[in-house]
Order: sequence, then structure tokens, then C-alpha cells
Amino acid sequence: MRHKLKVLLLIITAVFITVTSSLVNPIKASANTFDVDAEAAILVDEGTGKILFAKNADELLPIASMTKMMTEYLVLEAIDNGEISWDTTTEISDYAYQVSANISSSGIGLIQDKQYTVRQLYEAMAINSDNATTISLAELISGSESEFVRLMNQKAEEMGLPAYEFVNSTGLNNADLVGNHPDGTAADADTLLSAKSTAMLAYNLINDYPESLEFSSQLTSELDGVAYENWNWMLPWEDNNYTQFHVEGVDGLKTGYTSNAGNCFTGTAKRDERRLISVVMNTESRQERFQQTEKLLEYGFGQFESKELYPAGYQLEDKSILNVAKGKEDTVEIESSEAITEVVKSGDEEAYTVQYHIDENLLNDEGELIAPIEKGQTIGTMELVYNGDNTYEYIGENEQIKSVDLITTSAVEKLNWFMLTLGAIGDFFGGIYNTVVDTVTGWF
Repeated sequence: MRHKLKVLLLIITAVFITVTSSLVNPIKASANTFDVDAEAAILVDEGTGKILFAKNADELLPIASMTKMMTEYLVLEAIDNGEISWDTTTEISDYAYQVSANISSSGIGLIQDKQYTVRQLYEAMAINSDNATTISLAELISGSESEFVRLMNQKAEEMGLPAYEFVNSTGLNNADLVGNHPDGTAADADTLLSAKSTAMLAYNLINDYPESLEFSSQLTSELDGVAYENWNWMLPWEDNNYTQFHVEGVDGLKTGYTSNAGNCFTGTAKRDERRLISVVMNTESRQERFQQTEKLLEYGFGQFESKELYPAGYQLEDKSILNVAKGKEDTVEIESSEAITEVVKSGDEEAYTVQYHIDENLLNDEGELIAPIEKGQTIGTMELVYNGDNTYEYIGENEQIKSVDLITTSAVEKLNWFMLTLGAIGDFFGGIYNTVVDTVTGWF
């Protein structure tokens, strides 16, 4: 009986410890089972391109008005190239006007036979996700939406997006375009991207054109005397029903909804010097897309931090001294040229090590550096190595292997010709001496 009570006490104690530790740090306790309620999702550290979380991130799915991020990019590129300016004006075509008047698609309502500036159209597109103003910008840049779609897919290829199919400038289903869907696309086609491609598009937009965030963070604007609001409820709203969805640091980026795509959102937030990019696709409701985005952002900011793992001047023990040939010094020390900083998950710091890679072209057959050697001369690289249990990928052209240069800490002059000659003579006679000794030893 006493043995059974002792076992029961041990079980109760173990359960108590497990439960209380989870209560003390519930995020850490569930870190390995983190998930979001969306068909696909991704979370990326913008500074490094490191993917911190991914769910079904490679599958092509409809992205609705998140498509407009590519239209924004191409408009800003055209401005940057001097093809148009913010003050360039254009009228509204019959096609854009028909879309504007269609109650089923979001829109402010445009006036024909009126000149609108690029700034007016861009604001309505970026802030209110207006479809007609988006089409008008596409037609201004390319002459037709069909030609603009060709540019969209061309730019996607240039960006290296892994999975994409742009069929119009807005993200509407082609069936909603009043019979004017772009040439070469199906009458009921959707623009399709993967969550990873969507994050890469956002990454390129805010890195190449950071002014895009000035528009995406704007709460309201107006056109033709009609006030309109930003669909992003995570911005710092005051005194309305959206306040409950605000998350610190959010300043963009693009919402989306169609019956095929469901509720989608590409979000971005910056805290201190770190910026994260998130994508959720096909959530159950408008509210849910922001709630799941909040979950992603808090996970990224709470569970990961940017850390200097190895400082500049770091020397790997027992490997930071190299032999030198033909120099006034026999050895030279080496060190890292700069610090290695990485976005690290909490508790994963010890999983990172470094290794040296010396440039073999600088070594002789004996593995020695050859004098003369300059101070600060690059002789190889120091590479960061991750030995943990997680698997991390990176978006775009960001380096998955982090490395810095290895440099010499001092100069080594080359021996003059006289000393080199003496050394050569010594090597010659030393070789003869060794040969004689070996031969005589062999006799006996």
C-alpha cells in the first residue's frame, strides 16, 4: 500500500511540474507545435529572408487583391524610370468605368471624361483596394491590361518567384471583368501564387520601393469627395471597431478577398530594427485573417531575435595560426573580418558553430601561405553552421550560407634573395645529408 501511494505521489508531482511550466511559458511550451488557421501561411524575417514558419507555402492558390502588390511595384518602377510621374493624368476607359460601376466588386466609383492623377489612382488602389483605379493604372503604363499582365508575369520571373500565374491586374476572377478579361487568359481564371511567392513579392516591393509603406499605412483618403478607408484593420485605428485588431508595428501591406481565394492578408510589421513579413491565405473570415496574422507576428517577434553569434575578430581555437613560407615570420594569425549576426530561435543559440575555409589558391603544396602577406589580407571565409533540429529556408537571393571573410592580423614580409638562397642551399645539402644517412643506415 505504501509503495502504491509513493508511485501515485510521484505521478501527481510530475503532472504538476508539467502543467505549471506550461502556464509559466505557454508559447515556449507549444513552440514545436505552432500552427495557424489558414490554408497556407508563411512568416519571413525581412532583414535576412529567413523563413521562420511555413504551412503549405509552395501550393498555388488564388490570392485575390494581394495581386495589386505587383501592380503597385510596376507603377512605382515606371515612376522611378521616368516613364510617368505622380502628376501624370489619365481618363477612365469604358472598361474601367464598367468595373467601377459594378456593385459586386469593391470600388469607389469613378467619373468618366475626367482627368485623374497617378497619385489619386495609386492611393485608391493601395489604400482601398479599388479595382477600377488599378485597371486604369495598368492601361496607362502598358496601353492595355493584356499587355500589363505580360509585364506582371515577366517581372515575377525576374524576381525569381517560385510559383505564379498572373491573369489580370486586380486579383478579381476573370469572370467579374464584364467580358473584358485579358487576352490569352481563361474567362474564369484566377491569379495564382504560392504563399512563398506572395511573401517574395512583398519583400521586393518594400525593399525596392519603401515609399509603398507610406501608402499602405495610411488610414483614410478621399477621391471625388468620397472618403474611403484602408481595409487593413491592424493599423493604429482609434475609436472604432478596428482598434481591437491593432498590432504594434504594423504598417502594411495588402488585404484580399474573393469567393475562390477566401480572406487573405499580406502583413508586415517593424519593431526596433526588425521587420517581419507574413502571409495568410484562405482564412474563415475578415477578422480571422488579422487574428492569424497577429499570431504569426507575435510568434516571430517573441520566439526569434537577431543575435550577434560571433564578433568581428573572432578566432577559432587551434585553427587561427597558419604557417608561412618564404617569410620573415614563420606564422601569421587570422581572424574574422566582421561579426556574424543571425535571427535565432529562443533556446537554439548553442546549435550554431563556425568553420574555416582557406583559399587553396593561396597555399603551397605543404599547406602554407606564401609571403609577402599584407595585414588585413583576405585568405578565406568563416562560415556559420547550424546543427539544430529545425530546417530553415530563405526567400529570394538571400544567402542560406552565412559567411564573412577571414583576414590576416599582421603583415609578413618576404625574405630577401640572400636569405632565400641560403635557405635553398640548406635545403639542398640537407636533402643530400638525409639521403646519405638513410643509405648508410640501410647498410647496417
